[in-house]
Amino acid sequence: MITASQVKELREKTGAGMMDCKKVLTETNGDEEKAIELLRERGIAKAAKKSDRIAAEGLVATYISEDGKVGSVVEVNAETDFVAKNEEFRNFVEDVAKQIAIENPENVEALLNQKSIAESDKTVGEVLTGKIATIGENMSIRRFARFETNNLLESYIHGDGKIAVLVEIENGTHDLAKDICMQIAAARPEYLDRDAVPEERLAKEMEILKAQAMNEGKPEAIAEKIVQGRLGKFYSEICLVEQEFVKDADIKVGKLVESKGAKIIRFVRFEKGEGLEKREENFAEEVAKQIKG
Repeated sequence: MITASQVKELREKTGAGMMDCKKVLTETNGDEEKAIELLRERGIAKAAKKSDRIAAEGLVATYISEDGKVGSVVEVNAETDFVAKNEEFRNFVEDVAKQIAIENPENVEALLNQKSIAESDKTVGEVLTGKIATIGENMSIRRFARFETNNLLESYIHGDGKIAVLVEIENGTHDLAKDICMQIAAARPEYLDRDAVPEERLAKEMEILKAQAMNEGKPEAIAEKIVQGRLGKFYSEICLVEQEFVKDADIKVGKLVESKGAKIIRFVRFEKGEGLEKREENFAEEVAKQIKG
């Protein structure tokens, strides 16, 4: 029988996951050296050692079911943009997007524990570990979103996997939905409309605008009025329906959609690596590290 202390010791020596350690120890009847060899052969120990590397590159991808009722968007990160061109990696990301739409995981952890629809004898996490081993870079599934609806779903990928957009529109056409997707990709709205802006975000902006007005020498009472006037610009930048339409600056997105008898219900925009710290190392230092071994 394999003990918890054996699993813990193997995990500390290899950096592999608890379940992987228990599995190989069981297969080798507790022989630690053989278990380590198995982990290395399967690339699991190698993958675990890469887990501290910053993965801020990668791909975003979308998937919409054949009946158009379920859509998903996912970001999978890797260490270098070179991997984003790797066909094996691209196929994996597309499979994950499809998995999310079909299997509806609650979160990333649940997704990793699901049986893979691409490789039914493995979990998504095990498939990911295999890709890390064969491709040779740390990778991680960072985030995803999933829409299920009877309305129209449309998706858009920009920059060969740099930006992904998923939008739900009521009573709209595919052409309109595609235009809205491109708007979201280009103009980076954060919220659908004013009602969606969190109170704390609005309060912070009002505080900043008031300070700006008072720094301009305006009395406090006047500053308050100036704040209300300047909030319009704030909303026009962060709210989708209040943005100028990228194809025609004379009309707002909300008015455009309304003129078509449609309504935007929700959207999501993922940009690869946004908010992640990218590794910046001196090239000479990197070469020296490799030479040392």
